[in-house]
Amino acid sequence: MESTDNSGRRHSATERRRRELLEAAERIVLRDGPDASMNAIAAEAGITKPILYRHFGDKGGLYRALAVRHTDALLLNLRTALDASVLRRDRVEATLDAYLLAIEARPQVYRFLMHPAEENTPSESGFDVGRHAAPLLRRLGEELATVIIERLDLGPGGEERARVWGHGIVGMMHGAGDWWLRERPCSREQLVQHLTDLLWGQLAALKDREDSPGF
Repeated sequence: MESTDNSGRRHSATERRRRELLEAAERIVLRDGPDASMNAIAAEAGITKPILYRHFGDKGGLYRALAVRHTDALLLNLRTALDASVLRRDRVEATLDAYLLAIEARPQVYRFLMHPAEENTPSESGFDVGRHAAPLLRRLGEELATVIIERLDLGPGGEERARVWGHGIVGMMHGAGDWWLRERPCSREQLVQHLTDLLWGQLAALKDREDSPGF
């Protein structure tokens, strides 16, 4: 029977090797974005593709491992921003900025996680990044809802409202951030200000134009 110590060392070695492979995958993703292939990642790691499959199963398994890695880091930054001892509007700005800074700093990783390659190689044609991206966004929405519940007294029906707000805010950040990353119509700081204004109720405070039927 294998000793607990031997089993623990083997587990630690496997986890360390998996971490090294994820770091190799990140280097290729930073270079190739959505077009990152299992062949290129295996070559970067100095192994054959079957060994890579042994650790992750397929490209979907590798994607999920990278998604968890980056989502964990992003959630930590979002929680840090939300916990800052500043005015609430400043916390909102810092939270939006934390998300936008993450996609601005590593756009190729963002594109790999959120957008399918235009053309996959035949061996990887069954991989649909778009289908795998939805759970990542749902996790962000649920986590943000949890933070809202923890910090705000929403009264009766508060959990439902927090989940609507959490997923709505994540959807807004994702949609606006995706558009902004493609077109860069303004600076990140300006985008943060515009989105904060929207969340802060400026839409309700504005008057309709005289020649408009209303909004």
